[in-house]
Amino acid sequence: MNAAPTGGDGTDTLARRLARRIALEGPLTVAAFMAEALGHPTLGYYTTRDPFGEGGDFVTAPEVSQMFGELIGLWCIDLWARMGGPSPVRLVELGPGRGTLMADALRAASLVPDFRNAVAVHLVETSPVLRERQRRTLAPFPLAHGGVRWHDRLEDVPDGPALVIANEFFDALPIRQLQKTEHGWTERLVDVDPESTHDDPRFRFVLEAFGSPAAGLAPERLAGAAPGSVFEICPAAEAVARSLAARLATQGGAALVIDYGHGRGPALGETLQAVRRHAFAPVLEHPGEADLTAHVDFTAIAAAARAAGAESFGPVDQRDLLLGLGILQRADALKRNATPPQAAAIDAALDRLLGPDGMGTLFKALAIATPGLGAPAGFG
Repeated sequence: MNAAPTGGDGTDTLARRLARRIALEGPLTVAAFMAEALGHPTLGYYTTRDPFGEGGDFVTAPEVSQMFGELIGLWCIDLWARMGGPSPVRLVELGPGRGTLMADALRAASLVPDFRNAVAVHLVETSPVLRERQRRTLAPFPLAHGGVRWHDRLEDVPDGPALVIANEFFDALPIRQLQKTEHGWTERLVDVDPESTHDDPRFRFVLEAFGSPAAGLAPERLAGAAPGSVFEICPAAEAVARSLAARLATQGGAALVIDYGHGRGPALGETLQAVRRHAFAPVLEHPGEADLTAHVDFTAIAAAARAAGAESFGPVDQRDLLLGLGILQRADALKRNATPPQAAAIDAALDRLLGPDGMGTLFKALAIATPGLGAPAGFG
């Protein structure tokens, strides 16, 4: 079998592979480009590195403070009790990062030994680098039911009642972009910039020819959008929501989705962004070297969940969720035994998690639950 061609320096980069694919297949959808950039088996962003924390490219809420994961652990305990205390109950996290959130949730679970003994932990993670980090993070926790188990897909998690956590998972699912022209909606694609070289390919956005079959993805309410307007849709997010909701509706349980996005329904605006080394970067530069995300349409996720037979609650601001779960009381408890610098760090974490200039209002929370379970804690 012949090796894939490489550049003049002998290396094969993801950019070169994408350029070869475009040469064979034509311009890629934004979703296809995003999927390769983030999830390519050997050159993708998430499969080759640990991007979390101050030393990585971005910081997530569990890395800001232990309080975040602890409160989510208590959220799960409350719902488990409402479900009648099933054992085992699948405690599932989608995209668990370094395992920090799950570790904090399990520490909170120690307050209720019956819950801790009922939990079977399942992590949906495709990155071998992050799986190893999660294994080290969760090694200190004694777990029943075979310990931590990893899966590539939600569908691979064994049947049974489940409590599912998805923190900053949906924002990294591939989106498609449509752009309004004088002739109607057409799909935005990614092509090789003809002014770039074979060894150092660069990319640009182009529009599919008029008559794009993707035009039907734009909702009727946006028919009057001005030329140049951009509409984003995430079929992958809706598919995950349907699969998750169908499971919960028939087997019992609830899911908590926390991410940055909006709850106003189909909306115009381009939100696709790249983050590298804690700063925004050009979206099409350095594929596989930067995180690509887009704002989550919580209305679409909730609608998909309800169509699959589950109930949905929210979205609510992250601030309101955490206040409803008692984060101020937890902060006061931690500060009682804290040194002045530690107390200042706790206050700074509160400001970041709750403040309008931090995560407090940009991030939203949505709950999906078995019909009849009632509104989960933090959702009114």
